[in-house]
Amino acid sequence: MSSQQLRITLAGSEHVVEAGTTAGAALTAVGANGGVIAARVNRVLRDLATALADGDVIEPVDIASDDGRAILRHSTAHVMAQAVQELFPQAKLGIGPPVENGFYYDFDVPAPFAPDDLKAIEARMRQIVKQGQLFSRRVVTEDEARAELAEEPYKQELIGLKGAPADAEESVEVGGAELTIYDNLDPESRALCWKDLCRGPHLPTTRRIPAFKLLRSSGAYWRGSEKNPQLQRIYGTAWETRERQDEYLKLMEEAEKRDHRKLGAELDLFSFPTQIGSGLPVFHPKGGVIRKVMEDYSRQRHEQAGYQFVNTPHITKDELFITSGHLEWYKDGMFPPMELDGATYYPKPMNCPMHILIYASRGRSYRELPLRLFEFGTVYRYEKSGVVHGLTRARGFTQDDSHIFCTPDQLSGELASLLDFVVGLLRDYGLTEFEAELSTRPEKYVGTPEEWTAAEAALKYALDASGLPYVIAEGEGAFYAPKIDVHVKDAIGRRWQLSTLQVDFQEPGRFGIEYQAADGTRQRPYMIHRALFGSIERFFGILVEHYAGAFPPWLAPVQVVGIPISDAHVPYLAKIASQLRDEGIRVEVDDSDDRMQKKIRTAQKQKIPFMLLAGDADVAADAVSFRYRDGTQKNGIPVAEAIAEIVAAVRDRVQV
Repeated sequence: MSSQQLRITLAGSEHVVEAGTTAGAALTAVGANGGVIAARVNRVLRDLATALADGDVIEPVDIASDDGRAILRHSTAHVMAQAVQELFPQAKLGIGPPVENGFYYDFDVPAPFAPDDLKAIEARMRQIVKQGQLFSRRVVTEDEARAELAEEPYKQELIGLKGAPADAEESVEVGGAELTIYDNLDPESRALCWKDLCRGPHLPTTRRIPAFKLLRSSGAYWRGSEKNPQLQRIYGTAWETRERQDEYLKLMEEAEKRDHRKLGAELDLFSFPTQIGSGLPVFHPKGGVIRKVMEDYSRQRHEQAGYQFVNTPHITKDELFITSGHLEWYKDGMFPPMELDGATYYPKPMNCPMHILIYASRGRSYRELPLRLFEFGTVYRYEKSGVVHGLTRARGFTQDDSHIFCTPDQLSGELASLLDFVVGLLRDYGLTEFEAELSTRPEKYVGTPEEWTAAEAALKYALDASGLPYVIAEGEGAFYAPKIDVHVKDAIGRRWQLSTLQVDFQEPGRFGIEYQAADGTRQRPYMIHRALFGSIERFFGILVEHYAGAFPPWLAPVQVVGIPISDAHVPYLAKIASQLRDEGIRVEVDDSDDRMQKKIRTAQKQKIPFMLLAGDADVAADAVSFRYRDGTQKNGIPVAEAIAEIVAAVRDRVQV
């Protein structure tokens, strides 16, 4: 091999290439498919134009992979920003990262974008894509970056973050050990068309963007802080084929119909009064019924599984959160303190410190373990206004919170049993597709490696025993403990993170809790944190969207409505309703002045599972016409048979 040649590893095999060979050229030489848009060079994502060095290990990145889509979407965000600044020269650039299923870019502009503005921006983007502009990376010094982007105040701020910890979005701009600018170049003249501070990587050219669409715009505070200026954010999506994009847009259309905020208002379930405050919901009678049924069934299952119910206050002195570490770790996410009787109090963001105090209220023996404490505990977290989203991201919410104290020997078995319990209960609410994620020790952590190894092994044992498909998220655990996150898919295929199981060997030590072991020594218990629903509010919102508001009979706020053909038949249906109430069924009789057909339409809009219609022939035969939510109907059904079917559907939690 000459000095002008390099030895690289590609597709698992060693190759010799000429010095100066790019990642793209090397991949082309081994027959990489046309979908390759970037490369991993020594496990780091790079542009195809990256020049290789001796010993490099190269892997192709296909546009249809997760990394490939992220690069596609990030490149499309740049095209959008270029189009915005061409059409609105006064626009100043914020950040433009890829996000799940799409991308966005923030702009400082004099006025919010109108729908016609988005149309014009999208049209200009299509011209840029067709032109085939080249994405070209170059390394710059901080002084050079400041000089080149002198008219971009937000980029100037990001330049100052070089080398400092950055959040996920900012890392798109300034991550890594060096500053880089990406130029968009004319494919023929190589003249500069536009540029942006960015880490990359990007597509080779704008022509590699197969399908994109702008979706909407909204306000967003710079770097997520309400203390900063409010910018205008444009959201878009981009996909590897038009067919995949059409599938996604159809899904978005269905998701919009299922939006729990929209259905919550239409079905009179809950609301967010402005007089109370952002992110603080109130549940109306019908929503209250659903919530009560959810909680009652959960309590029943927990009682059967050997949990003990506890209750804790909504506020506490700051010393509790100083001991637990929450005041140090989570202060920015806590509501401001209040001064009472010479002491500082906080609304609680977590229930766990109070559950530890219950454990510590007296001496404990190994014979009491595992001790499973359970509470529907309301907590308060000061979420930023930009991320508050209906019930699924609220500022006040009730966790179905459990803390389990056990011996080291009990840990693996307890986690396996707990995971089985979690999945079984979620199935009862109609969720059937699960996937788990095991998050392991990060680079910065507290505790000993031995503790982490033991906890991770116990969590992995539980996952293996459960049979659930799972992935390992290396280094993604919290700095104080590893965890399992359980994800579910809803009726239209969206993935939601729900239950979390976390092994905690820090809090017991901070509070100094112990138990007396069989040999008489004092030992420290392990502690398992577990929120099955995440929160009642969030789970409620997910179920609204999963069922599109058409809850199964056992959860429906009104399970049956009686619809008389005329006023003369109201007493007959009222008698049947009384019999149903005796069986624990939630039933109403529509005795309004509306015609029968309108009453049926009203019941269908309210998504009531069963309708019982009655006229003269039904009264004479002690029967009803039995109508289902989907519009099918059985006539002349004996009342006793109709009642039995309804009771069985509710009792068996049938998914009607």
